[in-house]
Amino acid sequence: MTPPIEITPLPYREDPLGYFAALRDRPGAVLLDSGRPMAPGGRYDILSCDPLTLIEVDANGHVHGDSALTGLAPFVAQQALLDRLSDDVPNSRLPFLGGLIGYWSYDLGEQIEPIKGRARQVVNLPTSRVGLYDWALIQDHDCRQSWLVGSASRRRQVLGWLEAPAPPTAGFRLTAPFAAELSRDDYLARFAAVQDYIRAGDCYQINLAQRFSAPFEGDLWAAYCRLRQTTPTPFAGYLAWDDKAILSLSPERFLLCREGRVETRPIKGTRPRGTTPEEDQRLADELGASLKDKAENVMITDLLRNDLGRVCRPGSVRVPQLCGLESYANVHHLVSVIIGELEAGQRPMDLLSAAFPGGSITGAPKVRAMQIIDELEPSRRSIYCGSLGYVDVRGRMDTSIAIRSVVAERGKLHLWGGGGLVADSRGEDEYTETLDKIRHLMRALMAASHDSLCNNERDSLTHEGIDIQ
Repeated sequence: MTPPIEITPLPYREDPLGYFAALRDRPGAVLLDSGRPMAPGGRYDILSCDPLTLIEVDANGHVHGDSALTGLAPFVAQQALLDRLSDDVPNSRLPFLGGLIGYWSYDLGEQIEPIKGRARQVVNLPTSRVGLYDWALIQDHDCRQSWLVGSASRRRQVLGWLEAPAPPTAGFRLTAPFAAELSRDDYLARFAAVQDYIRAGDCYQINLAQRFSAPFEGDLWAAYCRLRQTTPTPFAGYLAWDDKAILSLSPERFLLCREGRVETRPIKGTRPRGTTPEEDQRLADELGASLKDKAENVMITDLLRNDLGRVCRPGSVRVPQLCGLESYANVHHLVSVIIGELEAGQRPMDLLSAAFPGGSITGAPKVRAMQIIDELEPSRRSIYCGSLGYVDVRGRMDTSIAIRSVVAERGKLHLWGGGGLVADSRGEDEYTETLDKIRHLMRALMAASHDSLCNNERDSLTHEGIDIQ
């Protein structure tokens, strides 16, 4: 049995960066970041490190890190890990009192659905990595309070870590500009192939993405801080270990579960923010009136209603918001909200397995869309379009869709831009949209690089590679 959980107040901070800076180099350090005070909609930050156990899933679906879980399917192994924690915890409104924190990559979907896996694996992260955490530092920005959740012994240990000087933040820089895996013509050829599949009746929407990469040197924490400053979002996150890291600035919730009540918030439909109030309003109005973008959103809303229906009580799945306009620092989005109630005997991990990966980033019908993505995208997506989040010991869960996310591995950064293609999509418009969604991330990383580059290097990064101006 794990020691009893206690909840101790800590000084409130408007953002979690100061607290996490003291923990970020510890084993299994993880930050689930609501983007406050700049991002609208976020409420809780969850920080932790030094998990009791940490397990990884490889590209073949094998579980590593705990011999007792070897041979189990990934989601089954993760549920078994969660079951080791006692659910005898205080009655609290806080979202996390111990449980699993980590990520589930898009590629994990190939181990759930009949996908051949033809795309090459360029980014060598585990397909899933989750830790069993018996403590957390939680910030509630609505109540402007911070809490340390954990046993008495953990509290003493964590307070010692927080009182120690934070490791210094080193410089960060790109050593070459971002380069696209696909040329414009390559993308348009794949766009044409999607249109052929749609006309043939194989599918009615495909989320087609392209990957961009750049080499880097230095401190990824410095890069995340710059990204967070320029791209505040309510479902951000940071994990780093060995030569790998995930820097996610996602605006999209995947699955929320509270006391058996379920919510998902798919995003479909995007416009960039304008440079003037008048242009910004025009772009927002254009998106709100777009029949094409609304059609994309409705298709995915219907897909997610079906996914939730696999584990929710019959008749409980509803859509209280369809194609609502939401505005973020760099883009406008159309967002729908689907809710339901878990069927008796179903748990959050069952919900995650039933709905994974999120339909908003596959297309519809889901399995055929994933097969076409595997055929047309030259490399696997890794964490992009997967999920970051937590599953609490009491049966609570909150996960994101890992869009607007940067993956670091072996001295290289990778990021992806994509969008939903339907019958009346136009290739040039869709190509531009993939850049609109990630241009601000590239700009922020380039700006971080400029802080430590000479003029000649700055000119090289500005004028070569992807047009991000």
